[in-house]
Amino acid sequence: NILERALDQFATRAALLAEVAALLIETLQHGHKVLVAGNGGSAAEAQHFAAELVGRFKRDRQPYAVLSLTTDTSILTALANDYGYEDVFARQVLAFGQPDDLFIAFSTSGESMNLIRAAMAARHCLMRVIAITGERSNQLECQANLTVHVPATDTAIAQELHMIVTHILCDLVESELSGREGDT
Repeated sequence: NILERALDQFATRAALLAEVAALLIETLQHGHKVLVAGNGGSAAEAQHFAAELVGRFKRDRQPYAVLSLTTDTSILTALANDYGYEDVFARQVLAFGQPDDLFIAFSTSGESMNLIRAAMAARHCLMRVIAITGERSNQLECQANLTVHVPATDTAIAQELHMIVTHILCDLVESELSGREGDT
């Protein structure tokens, strides 16, 4: 089974996921925000990621500053019309991104120009960048501080693994930060 093999390989990436979670925790703990984007199914995953952290994953706690750049149809269509689809996320990163914020790009291929340009814009804004991609080397990872390559080249399997990454990260972030809420 392809998914079983991918999950077995995925288990070896625990240290990287812990590093990504630590970066998320540091960003949110210091009052910075996380901007998230993707295309198609990855856009849905970006929205899912933001919803779990603004709302709640498993624990009642304070909301975290996470914004999906895929949700405002007026902004998306205006930017696509006026600047081209390649800049729909980069313009938003330039508008909302601040130094020490974090940009997360979900992409099964890692080759979507609008995400590559958004990552470049994030770096220009002195933000850190996390790419969550499929298994193959790609252009997006060249712009990222950290890249989580899920062990799949098949788009559907990669998307399933991206959801697992989302749930793992949300659980780690929420566990750590909700435990500190009483300390502040």
